[in-house]
Formats: sequence, structure tokens, C-alpha cells
Amino acid sequence: MTTMTTTMTTTMTTISASLSPEQRQTYVGLWLMKKLDLPAAEGGMELPVVLPSELAPLDDHLQQLAVDGHLAIDRKKARYVLTKPGIAYLRTVIDEAADLVEEFDDAELPEVMAELAARKLDVFRARFLWGWFEGELDDLVLFQERRGVSPVERLWAFYLVGDDLWRELARDLEA
Repeated sequence: MTTMTTTMTTTMTTISASLSPEQRQTYVGLWLMKKLDLPAAEGGMELPVVLPSELAPLDDHLQQLAVDGHLAIDRKKARYVLTKPGIAYLRTVIDEAADLVEEFDDAELPEVMAELAARKLDVFRARFLWGWFEGELDDLVLFQERRGVSPVERLWAFYLVGDDLWRELARDLEA
């Protein structure tokens, strides 16, 4: 094992535990914004202002997105909606993810990791954006089932804001 591979493996093993609250908010926020942007037929959803108990873990994240100006409350429908600045931000991140996928689509993961590290880019962000853009993370229960996670957390909001999703994504970077 090369020194670079050893260093990257050690880094990835601890990355999920070392995600800052701001990074976690960014990733959870992007996931939520995508769901609000998509039509229901394509996996989108509406998120009410008063969340049911199974979605309660999302409350702080949705409130922060509103404070950041990415979401607003539609008072008539009592639900969160994307704002114009939120849509613009989402489009920028979609472009970033599309560029990443286009550039590295045919490359093997170790090659991608090495190139991103050489550019001093955040490999964890790249891994998240890849799965987010390609739809791998759209259904978090299915994501767990496909990866053989046991037990599967069926309350996807708890999985999204907890540590297990981020550990699972970091595990991909250990290869």
C-alpha cells in the first residue's frame, strides 16, 4: 500500500466523524432542496412547516435553509418552498456535480480520489455530489438495501441526519 493510499484511507475512515456541522448542514440541505425541486413523479416531495414525527429530525435543517434564504414558508399551503436564491444555489451545485460526473465518469475510484486530492479538492464532497446527482441517494432506504446495510433504517430522515449515511459514503473512499 502506498503512503498516499494509506493516508487517504486513514483520512476517509475518520471523515464521517469529522464532518463539521456546516458541512453536514450543506449536504443535508442539498438533499432536501433537491427533493423540494423535483416533481413528485420524479421522487420530489413537499415538506410541511409542521413536520410529522418521522420527519422531525429535518426541522433544524429546514429552518437553517430558511435563515440562509434558500427556503421560504408558503403560508397558504403551510409548506416549505425554494426561493429564487435557493434555486440559483441549487443550479450552481447541480452544474458542479454534472461537471464532476462528466470529467470522471469513466475513471476508477482510486484514480478519481488521487486526482481530487492532487487538486486539493474535498473528496467527500465529490462523493456526496456524485451520489446526489446520479440519484443514488434519492431513496435512502433503497440506498441502504442495495449496500447490504443491516439493520436498514426505514425512517429515512433519521438516516439522513444521523452518522450512518456519512460513514457509508466515507467507506466508499477507503477502497
